[in-house]
Amino acid sequence: MRYSIGALFCLFSVLGISKQPVTIHIDASQQQGPLAPLWAYFGYDEPNYTYMPNGRKLISELAELSYTPVHIRTHFLLASGDGTARLKWGSTNAYAEDSFGRPIYNWAIVDKIIDTYLQAGAIPFIEIGFMPRALSSHPYPYEPNWQPGNKFNDYFLGWTYPPNDYRKWSDLIYEWVKHCVQKYGRSKVETWNWEVWNEPDIGYWHGTPEEYDTLYDYTADAVKRALPTAHVGGPASTGPSNPKAAEFLKQFLQHCSNGKNHVNGLPGAPLDFITFHAKGRPQFLKDHVQMGLAKELQDATTGFRIVRSFPKFQNLPVVLSEADPEGCAACSAKYYPANAYRNDTLYASYEAVFWKTLIDISHRERANLEGFLTWAFEFENQPYFEGFRTLATNGIDKPVLNMFRMAGLMRGDTVSVRSEGALPAETILNEGVTAKPDVDALATRTNHTLSVLIWNYKDDQTSESPADIDLRLSGLPVNAKRLLLTHYRIDQSHSNAYTAWREMGSPQNPTSSQYERLERAGQLQQLGSPRWISGNSGIVEIRFTLPLHGLSLVQLNWDKN
Repeated sequence: MRYSIGALFCLFSVLGISKQPVTIHIDASQQQGPLAPLWAYFGYDEPNYTYMPNGRKLISELAELSYTPVHIRTHFLLASGDGTARLKWGSTNAYAEDSFGRPIYNWAIVDKIIDTYLQAGAIPFIEIGFMPRALSSHPYPYEPNWQPGNKFNDYFLGWTYPPNDYRKWSDLIYEWVKHCVQKYGRSKVETWNWEVWNEPDIGYWHGTPEEYDTLYDYTADAVKRALPTAHVGGPASTGPSNPKAAEFLKQFLQHCSNGKNHVNGLPGAPLDFITFHAKGRPQFLKDHVQMGLAKELQDATTGFRIVRSFPKFQNLPVVLSEADPEGCAACSAKYYPANAYRNDTLYASYEAVFWKTLIDISHRERANLEGFLTWAFEFENQPYFEGFRTLATNGIDKPVLNMFRMAGLMRGDTVSVRSEGALPAETILNEGVTAKPDVDALATRTNHTLSVLIWNYKDDQTSESPADIDLRLSGLPVNAKRLLLTHYRIDQSHSNAYTAWREMGSPQNPTSSQYERLERAGQLQQLGSPRWISGNSGIVEIRFTLPLHGLSLVQLNWDKN
């Protein structure tokens, strides 16, 4: 049968011009295995934003995205300072020394951060870093003063250096893990990942690769002494499509495989999971942004192949502990025009295409991909929609957060999808999505629900005709005579607080009524009301129009019996 939902659910474009629809075939009877919640990882630079009002609000929203817990990672958990939050900086003052060089441990701020995660129902993904001033081999200058638009020349200071005493560093990590076990319980801490440092192949580490390996050995040994069942991994290196980053990842895996351990002198080091980063490369052309999706996928692909080249580790879980369209969350579009994608639906649709293509590539490369971590959060007391890579601005959710809400509604096994508008994964990997849009879908099924996420994506932030979608669903239960159809939408007028804000005149001091309207606009919205439709021997056909960079989540529910 055919079913129409309002004026949009038709065969014609909004301009009234007849054109060939994109047919997407979903066979719900062809189940292909569970859909892992790869997307359920988030992170950010500024740990002290965690427990501020809008930080707590966003943490709660992330934890409420779906039935599966989210994992949250942040920088600077061991950095020295007074806990004042600002862009690309944070501190906890977890370690200091008295006048005799004896350690002083202070877990108050670290606990406050972890408590916020746990109280919301999230799982800490602990990044072990950075170097406390008292342990830094180059302690002065220590604290940076980074500002949007400035260069990074004076950013990587004393907090990025190797320790002046590896034993004291090891004691610090041991005491921290032991404290967490005592405070939160062994069974809970056993679910956390403990990742050693961040991007040690660039300015975040002012030491050699061998010195990083030494740091890793002492850190892993300390974690395992405090909790033998803890999960320890790394190296959180930058995108492996860069040859230097690839070499760093290789040497680290070689060291963990059979290199001399700097603690006990034995071959190898404990390694429970592997992390590296993947970043895209957007550019600003004459009049618009063009995303660099291919670059992010190439980072992931190269990393998977490096891991697979080590038989000892080829089955270990891999987490892309930062996976983003580009590399600087706190670099606003005001100073970097290529970052203008961040407020709008382009960011949301990009994430959907990356998710699906990454799944395809990880299967092809036989990678045990456990997750990809979106490095985006929120910045307190910054202008509304300033153009930072954030999920929310002043407590107002951006369209990209609604993509993750859609992802959180998808459960069960993936099922067969065949779209006449889809680009092959290999094409997206090598060329991006520039010649024509990728109109494709990802679908899952449980015993009583079919969920189909559909997108119309192109790397270019331009205006093009919408796609007419002919969604053909088969393999549904033949005894399901009545199906409840719910259609969620992200586009310029749905699930989009940015559009609502601009329509208000872009206020930087919205009234209470305006703020309430923005909050509502930032939530995931439906395209029309839910409707009951008839099943026709397990076959349903739905037609609608999907704008460029729009996302639809179509769900059918039927009686469990």
